[in-house]
Amino acid sequence: MSKPVILQRAFDLSGSHFGPQTPPLLQRIYAARGVTSEIELERTLNRLPHPQALRGLDAALELLEQALRQQQRVLIVGDFDADGATSSAVSLLALQAMGFQQVDFIVPNRFEYGYGLTPEIVELGKDYQPDLIITVDNGISSISGVAAAKAAGIKVLITDHHLPGAQLPEADAIVNPNQHGCEFPSKNLAGVGVVFYLMSALRSRLRDSGWFAKNNIPEPNMADWLDLVALGTVADVVPLDATNRILVHQGLQRIRAGKTRPGIQALLDLSGRDRQRLVSADLGFAIGPRLNAAGRLDDMSIGIQCLLETDPYLAREYAVQLDELNRDRRVIEADMQREALEALDQLHLDEQQLPWGLCLFDADWHQGVVGLLASRIKDRVHRPVIAFADAGNGEFKGSARSIPGLHIRDALDAVASRHPELISKFGGHAMAAGLSLPGERYWDFVAAFDDEVRRQLSPADLEAEILTDGILEPGELNIDTAQLLRESGPWGQHFPEPLFEGEFFIVQQRIVGEKHLKLVLALDKGKRQLIDAIAFNVDTEQWPNPAAEKVSLVYKLDINLWQGRESVQLMVEWIS
Repeated sequence: MSKPVILQRAFDLSGSHFGPQTPPLLQRIYAARGVTSEIELERTLNRLPHPQALRGLDAALELLEQALRQQQRVLIVGDFDADGATSSAVSLLALQAMGFQQVDFIVPNRFEYGYGLTPEIVELGKDYQPDLIITVDNGISSISGVAAAKAAGIKVLITDHHLPGAQLPEADAIVNPNQHGCEFPSKNLAGVGVVFYLMSALRSRLRDSGWFAKNNIPEPNMADWLDLVALGTVADVVPLDATNRILVHQGLQRIRAGKTRPGIQALLDLSGRDRQRLVSADLGFAIGPRLNAAGRLDDMSIGIQCLLETDPYLAREYAVQLDELNRDRRVIEADMQREALEALDQLHLDEQQLPWGLCLFDADWHQGVVGLLASRIKDRVHRPVIAFADAGNGEFKGSARSIPGLHIRDALDAVASRHPELISKFGGHAMAAGLSLPGERYWDFVAAFDDEVRRQLSPADLEAEILTDGILEPGELNIDTAQLLRESGPWGQHFPEPLFEGEFFIVQQRIVGEKHLKLVLALDKGKRQLIDAIAFNVDTEQWPNPAAEKVSLVYKLDINLWQGRESVQLMVEWIS
């Protein structure tokens, strides 16, 4: 990858309304993220928007209340990622706490049934004899699946957050903030956020009707499931707007206080994370991948059972299975990445000659891991990437990852409109999508996708940029600043953790863990203020570099805890 363009984030404090309690550094950081007052940063639950603005909510509540009063059989149909797992867990736990006595869940095996509520899943679900199917984190594009359920006399409630197509399924109710005509102010809820809102509204409706008092049922505290909401929201990499920041912050607070599901605690233990120091990045990089590994390699039911389990010993057993699956996933992913890079090298193309929309395929690649591969290659070549695997029966399944400037789902929609015969099905978000296509049309799709990307992007879009929050002064490179930044999030997608740039003198440099560069740096030639830094996965042909006296870094300011002692550490994102 060529050297990225490093730019400082633009910010304007002229119209801001920060008080003296917000330090100037934070004011600058927040303003660069579009936040201009303390009100936008409040993280209490009473700042959440009201559920009533969700289109379809009343119809959904009617369905659920009728199902409860008649004790109908309810089947939750989930998705095979962390958002789907947490959505399934929240909906099942909440319904049971409100008095539902016959609630089950199924998760489509991605290798047999694919994504969403398909006719095949409906057929499988008939074994549970459901009166009502509730989809979580899927369903908005399940036209044929909903039709199959309705034909079988099963009512369908769709809860989803994915973007709808031109046609909606004929469900009995749909709750999705992204459906046309929905006035809910936050369009960025994850699937688990949508379910949390729906269950909160149901709890309120049942309370107002006297259901809990009449039936001697303790009124559930919705906050009990905020740990799951935080995990699913961060793991699904949805934008952390004001609503999602509240949900994630409140979930993190509960986990830190020890009020978390035994399965989440077990996953934290196995990943070596201290719950009392937990931040949103830990959910995204430590817990989420272990949960996702079940859906990628095996069956997400293992992950859901881990989240549902109340016995800490049994939860630990589930967590160990997930951890082992994640280790296997890492090995598979590393092999696939090596093969992909070798294939690119054999093309003998420089970055200017590469396709703008890059497609990769290998018959032996794992269907469950192609999304991770696409993400890794996208980061390396800075252009939209789709990685395909052979799904059998003449079908290829692909997972796409995009760069800023290209809405990948809309790009696939445009390809499908121009070439109706190329794509069997697709769906997704702005930055990630999935698709299936006939294997014999792969090369036709490769050309059509590249054409569409060239139609939508300019050469400047293919230049990688790193946006920083500027330079930290020597007096700011300390524990207090690091702690301030740590507590000022939660940070995440579209609300990125502060990133700084600077030049430092090298005092020591060495490789640890085979490919990680450990540095001791100084702020000046006198080496009066030393600071530790670590850069992960460096090019070991370039580092360590005994000839280098100075180094330019882009980094995050972090706190390293070693043998009970805290010290500042720079987490290096880019080094030169």
